[in-house]
Amino acid sequence: MRIGLFLRNMGQAANADLIAQCAQIADEKGIDDLWVLDHIAIPKEESEGSGGLYVDPLATLAFAAGITKRVKLGVSVLILPYRPALATAKWIASVQELSKGRLSLGVGVGWMEAEFKATGADRKRRGAITDEALSFFNDAFANDEVALNGQKFLFLPRPKKPEILVGGAAPHALKRAVTYGDGWMPMGAEPEKLGPNITQLQEQFESAGKSTPEVIALKPLPLDNLDECSELMRSYAEIGVTGIEHPAKYDSADEFSEICETILAAKKNASL
Repeated sequence: MRIGLFLRNMGQAANADLIAQCAQIADEKGIDDLWVLDHIAIPKEESEGSGGLYVDPLATLAFAAGITKRVKLGVSVLILPYRPALATAKWIASVQELSKGRLSLGVGVGWMEAEFKATGADRKRRGAITDEALSFFNDAFANDEVALNGQKFLFLPRPKKPEILVGGAAPHALKRAVTYGDGWMPMGAEPEKLGPNITQLQEQFESAGKSTPEVIALKPLPLDNLDECSELMRSYAEIGVTGIEHPAKYDSADEFSEICETILAAKKNASL
């Protein structure tokens, strides 16, 4: 099982020194994944906890790629309707190239009305816009020459396509994952509730001739109780979850280091 942590690209922790220190700690200690968040236009009245400060997720991952060697780097999740497909694909390909293939691309349709208004994106078409972008991403990573708006062009660099993990709830997210992606990123559900959806997703992937899907669950882990944490990890693994992302909260590199050590101890205790 992959064990990942949020690399905080929001609030006071989102400064170059702390981001760099924590990325290097995770890389050295053996954390499997580092994940960043995506918000682009937070209204003041909804900025508690972050102050509205969010460093761009792809820029953060490009920065982290240059100072790490092993840890996988992901965004959970990139809201595709806010961004033009071609420019976003170029960003994604560049991060994948510079990280030497370590990018995991979580994608979502978005929900915050204020951000749709600020970006000018059509909230009613967010699902369709996301599908169009994903279709273009898959095409771009499969061909050196692609076409958009009637214009052919070279899509280079063209590294190996990063895994595409679709965020959101069943059934829409499952359908999107089968059609365009490599897996699913559910949020918060307990194992007993998540299991049937994962079984359905696995069956749909098999019917589509695709390999077993990645399922990366966003779930706070009870790090204050090692045995309980390990048991929860095992419960997720048993239903087909292939990775967990823990939304770590920290204000210093020392705090982040302690979280890494605790979560890795729990993983070892779980024999995963």
